[in-house]
Amino acid sequence: MVMLLIAGIPVTMVLAATWLWWFVVRGDLDIVELLGTANRGTLLDPPRELAAADLAAPSGTPLPWTNTDRQWTLLVTNSGPECGTSCEYKLYLTRQIHMALGKEFPRVRRMLITDRALTDTALAVSALSDGKPVPTDFSQLLAREHAGLSALRLDAAAWPALFPEAMAAAESWYLVDPAGWVMMAYAEDDSYKDVISDLKFLLKNSGD
Repeated sequence: MVMLLIAGIPVTMVLAATWLWWFVVRGDLDIVELLGTANRGTLLDPPRELAAADLAAPSGTPLPWTNTDRQWTLLVTNSGPECGTSCEYKLYLTRQIHMALGKEFPRVRRMLITDRALTDTALAVSALSDGKPVPTDFSQLLAREHAGLSALRLDAAAWPALFPEAMAAAESWYLVDPAGWVMMAYAEDDSYKDVISDLKFLLKNSGD
């Protein structure tokens, strides 16, 4: 009986795992929904391949997605002729989050994607989120307050498929994995601490 019991335990576990796998594959059981997730942002299912998009430099010159250092990307989007309060705050928030990562800072980068040249975007704010003097234009804001941020351009026709959350709510922004997949969206009610928690978990448990 003891030998049968010892042999039966691993056999039972294999059978149980096979049974579980079968029901998950068939779609009868949703493990993620059953157990829940610990992420604060909204996981995008399926994720969206930004790396395959027709990206360009702000001048319009084609500039394919590159990420040789395999960094995670805090992605701010801004469409239209102005960078208003929501746009400026997202830039400020992602900068503060990036700085707060401490020793993990090099594993993350920041990016801005717009649908036009930076010189065609007006800075429409009366004050900056950190209380500093307002620059004369949008380009100066990026140069003075957001050194290290990469700016890219994407035709407006591609936005509905890649950034529907940002089109519906200007406060939304994204997290992109090292392979170039837009995999999580953050909304206005996601706090600074929530984002930090997500990032630290991802950085700790990913091999990138």
